[in-house]
Amino acid sequence: MSKPELYTTRLKTFGRRHGHTLRASHQALVDNLLPQLRLCPPENGAMIDVGTLFKKEVKQVWFEVGFGGGEHAAAQVENNPDIGMIACEPFINGVASLLSHVEQRGLTDRIRVLDDDARSLLDVMPDNSLDRLFLLFPDPWRKKRHAKRRFIGDENLELVSRVLKSGAEFRVGSDHMPYIDWTLEHMTRHLDFEWVCEGAQDWRVRPDDWPPTRYEQKALKQGKACVYLRFRRK
Repeated sequence: MSKPELYTTRLKTFGRRHGHTLRASHQALVDNLLPQLRLCPPENGAMIDVGTLFKKEVKQVWFEVGFGGGEHAAAQVENNPDIGMIACEPFINGVASLLSHVEQRGLTDRIRVLDDDARSLLDVMPDNSLDRLFLLFPDPWRKKRHAKRRFIGDENLELVSRVLKSGAEFRVGSDHMPYIDWTLEHMTRHLDFEWVCEGAQDWRVRPDDWPPTRYEQKALKQGKACVYLRFRRK
């Protein structure tokens, strides 16, 4: 009998919260726009009413875990006028970057932001409430002793499985091959997911409806290969 996985995803899965001092324009967005868009878990632990989240009626709700600089989240909202996006990122400099994209593109009616751990919102999302979930170029936690901090793990996958609708997509991108191997190992053994892949091009080439992120572009400039994985909730 194999040993159970020594894994608890309630350990911190992200790195630092603050970087360089924000320039004045970004600080103003954090002070003034973020409070308008911030989505916090209900204090009483009640489930979120997805139908009341956005200023504009939407047909689908998408969720990004750790949006980095916000390029992908903003582009998806701009490119898909019928979706609402819940975007989560604890790094305040990244939050400020997303807010800048949102303001410049006029996207405030279809995006909500959490500047904290995404799992606190996933905990209170109703069953079968999300149509798509993204985990793009997350912290790979390279050291073996830190691997238990990776977002991909048995506990979190149960959470992801619960909130995704049948047929919904979970997208994972990374340039860190051990993280890709780890992801495939966990995802392919989970009975609720199937890997959407008919050939190598499906994971080697970023799909047209998958906007790039700054971390992906940085990796490509360094000559690294990036992998794009798509999983479907059964």
